[in-house]
Amino acid sequence: MADSTEGDTDAQYLGRLVLALIGLMPGLVIHSFIVGVNVTDWWKRRSVTPVDHIVTSLGISRMCIQCANAVHFFFHPLSWRSQHASVTLILGISYDFLIYVSIWLTSLLSIVFCLKISNFHTRLFLYLKGMIVHRMVYFIVASVLLSAMNSLITLLLGITKVFNNGTYNKTMSNLTYCTIIDSVYPVTIGAIFPLFFYCFSSVLLFTSLYHHITKMKMSSNLSISLETYYSMMKFVAFNSIYNTAYLIYYFFCIFYYYVYCVSLDWFLVILGFLPVLHSSYLIYRTAKLRSRMSKVFQNVTDFIFQRKATETKENIEIVAL
Repeated sequence: MADSTEGDTDAQYLGRLVLALIGLMPGLVIHSFIVGVNVTDWWKRRSVTPVDHIVTSLGISRMCIQCANAVHFFFHPLSWRSQHASVTLILGISYDFLIYVSIWLTSLLSIVFCLKISNFHTRLFLYLKGMIVHRMVYFIVASVLLSAMNSLITLLLGITKVFNNGTYNKTMSNLTYCTIIDSVYPVTIGAIFPLFFYCFSSVLLFTSLYHHITKMKMSSNLSISLETYYSMMKFVAFNSIYNTAYLIYYFFCIFYYYVYCVSLDWFLVILGFLPVLHSSYLIYRTAKLRSRMSKVFQNVTDFIFQRKATETKENIEIVAL
């Protein structure tokens, strides 16, 4: 989605650009921290879990989304005023591709949590648990390829519509991204299917945890702590709220854009902030990431106080002289 309305004032555009850049800077820091920790562990041949693979890939995709969002706010007024539909088409397809990758990876993360934590013992469940968890890299690559195929088909549909309506040079000057893209296919394949897998796995996990807690409460062993299970249920609930809010904003932007050919840029700004909050929560809930983050803060704090102490000592020596 790379168009905007011509009635936007410069103040509104600058406001959206400033907010996008404000979200970009902490987002890049947080996402790159997650990626850096897991890549460092992999480089040093430390233990890297399937969840780490997904979170690392998710961090990379979110960094790319935020960069694409910043590029969108930088260049979309120029592309709109110059009526370069080819530029808006490429920007829109690239942005949608990154969104699809992020949605698929989030769903994959929910599926892995369900398989690792749920206590179902059916043959199908145990088979999926062994297959998906031990072949995680292949499923991540499959998610990226599926998103790329979806975006490529969308691009081909747009180009076909352009050439069917006349010559390239004449048509591209009169068409915008929303007028040459079929909205049914990308929304259905790119978002609805992973949303189904996410909801299904989340419901299974929440149900499993609920039944397990109920059984433990009914048992005579009252010394068992249920705090871990309650914490996991809170984690599942938070992820569900995040994904629901993110997809509602995304669907609303998509449908509004394709119906009215107007890009809701303020909603795109919100879409840029939501992954930052979710990644921050992942750092807080993951013991390894939380420990590394505390070490980083401790090192920064020690450096600042050490520098202040050095400056104070130098000032005292100067006064003494």
